[in-house]
Amino acid sequence: MSFVESEERRALRESVAALGAKYGHEYYVRKARAGEETTELWAGAGELGFLSVNLPERYGGGGGGIGDLAAVLEELAAAGSPLLMLVVSPAICGSIIARFGTEAQREYWLRRFADGSAKMAFAITEPDAGSNAHRLTTIGRRDGGGWVLNGRKVFISAVEEADAVMVVGRTADAATGRLRPSLFIVPTDAPGFSRTPIAMEIVSPERQSMLYFDDVRLPGDALVGDEDAGLLQLFTGLNPERIMAAAFATGIARYALDRAVAYAKDRQVWDVPIGAHQGLAHPLARIKIELEQARLMSQKAAWLYDAGDDAAAGEAANMAKYAAAEVAAAAVDQAVQTLGGNGLTTEYGLGTLVGAVRLSRIAPVSREMILNYVAQHSLGLPRSY
Repeated sequence: MSFVESEERRALRESVAALGAKYGHEYYVRKARAGEETTELWAGAGELGFLSVNLPERYGGGGGGIGDLAAVLEELAAAGSPLLMLVVSPAICGSIIARFGTEAQREYWLRRFADGSAKMAFAITEPDAGSNAHRLTTIGRRDGGGWVLNGRKVFISAVEEADAVMVVGRTADAATGRLRPSLFIVPTDAPGFSRTPIAMEIVSPERQSMLYFDDVRLPGDALVGDEDAGLLQLFTGLNPERIMAAAFATGIARYALDRAVAYAKDRQVWDVPIGAHQGLAHPLARIKIELEQARLMSQKAAWLYDAGDDAAAGEAANMAKYAAAEVAAAAVDQAVQTLGGNGLTTEYGLGTLVGAVRLSRIAPVSREMILNYVAQHSLGLPRSY
């Protein structure tokens, strides 16, 4: 692992930043408040190959790793347009299908992810089980050569944009009858599938939904991977999810810090810029330090994942997500404080980020569950739950 990114990675960041600058935060907020999708930005990213930098070249991707895709998301977020669907479609679903999907699934879905013509949502969370894969009540049962899926999911992102949803359910082990996690691709127009939007106090183009699966009939090839692989397949997607969530958060932190620093340099009180006062300078400096620490941990997690070290990547990805979410929340809060009343005006574009960074501390995995993970797996303490 190098602490200096490659020329290719730096060039990728510059190109993505240039695209992001054409749209920016005003575009993002305008789309969100109008209930519209960020279609133009997504299409532009697809045309330039940014949506698929992590996917195999054989299927139209860039042949890179999750670190490259994380760089794409971070730069777009730093430009004010943090596209949440990048976490889901090419990162979670793309990683799982690339590694465990059939050749037909790879040909169909990865090529469409690559050019931006298709999106896939991801559904694990349930009202009573959260994201505990051992307690999920969405069940897939064999029916001849196919499957029948029943259950419900909650807080599922961007289903309104998606062509299909990768659903984490459970299937019965033929030998023992015990239920184990399994993954299904469910078209959003499948009979028996429905959704209800969840009203949220968050400014985001991607909506949240409650999903219902009522005797949804699926063909046999709707199953992704092997029934026996269970959690292995699931964590192939969840580690990239945490790495991408960290990129989402560090990008927002960069956006907020840049706005605060620019204001602190320009705004003058008593004939000097307010950034000359330690009461503002030190908190911003502390944010910069914590931001770079979070970025380093995120890059380490991506490097470990791309190197195939799933166990070490899991620990690092959790730590990266924790650190990134914490600094994002602190950065937005300090940026608002630095700007004073201007921090909550529409003109400066910081108030719209308050909910987003608060959500980063909750999803896709809460800070408390990450602390549980680190306490148990990194420190060897007794399991607390």
